[in-house]
Amino acid sequence: MITRHPELDPLAEDLTAVIDGVAATFGSATERTVEGELDCDPTQPGRLVCWQYGLRVDNATDAVRKLVEIVLPSLEEQGWRTRDRSNPRELIAQFSRDGSDFNVHVSRAGDGVAIVGSTACLSVP
Repeated sequence: MITRHPELDPLAEDLTAVIDGVAATFGSATERTVEGELDCDPTQPGRLVCWQYGLRVDNATDAVRKLVEIVLPSLEEQGWRTRDRSNPRELIAQFSRDGSDFNVHVSRAGDGVAIVGSTACLSVP
């Protein structure tokens, strides 16, 4: 169990595995940037929650090519929908499936990659 709510665990485990797999494509030196439950509705804390998870990969050589040639086709085959959210500073691919979303940010000026996402929000008792 990685969350305080067992009904959220399968979603959290799936998202964590997908993000870990994507990060491994870019390199082995990862640093966790965020991990934990998040209230989806701050007006009613603890009633609607999701799992948020993120990693940073430093020294991710050839990251643009890996994103375009490896990550995009692989995730699309797994049913993830892709949306280009790029800007002049970074290449950003947004992936969505079954209410879960995550973004892969690849710096255009360096060799850093950041990946962060969250599961669908669930009502919890």
